[in-house]
Amino acid sequence: MIIAFWTLPLALIFLWLSFRVIRYRRAERIPLGSGGNAALERAIRAHANFAEFVPFAVLLLILAEWGGAWPWLLHALGALLVAARLSHGMGMVQDPEDYRFRVFGMTGTFSVLGIAAAMAFWGALMRA
Repeated sequence: MIIAFWTLPLALIFLWLSFRVIRYRRAERIPLGSGGNAALERAIRAHANFAEFVPFAVLLLILAEWGGAWPWLLHALGALLVAARLSHGMGMVQDPEDYRFRVFGMTGTFSVLGIAAAMAFWGALMRA
């Protein structure tokens, strides 16, 4: 149940990114796509990037937890994923962008993906 703890802050970040898209769509009266609006395009991509990476990362973390990964490592990876996705979102919504936020965000996300995958694999091997 450790990873369940980390889903709340991730859900809040997802909602923040979602509401940014909705706000821009309403303000610009653009129901689909970005309509060439750079700010809306940035909001859409920040939201989509989160939606593309976080579910797979959470799934790997759950599998690692089921496989018996150390609780301290699961908490560390959960915290890193939250910090990374918040940083990435903050970097993407700024105009002009501060790429340092995005670099930390993607580096942290890729680290979580790799470590969680290795831990899930190890857990599967130990139970086989």
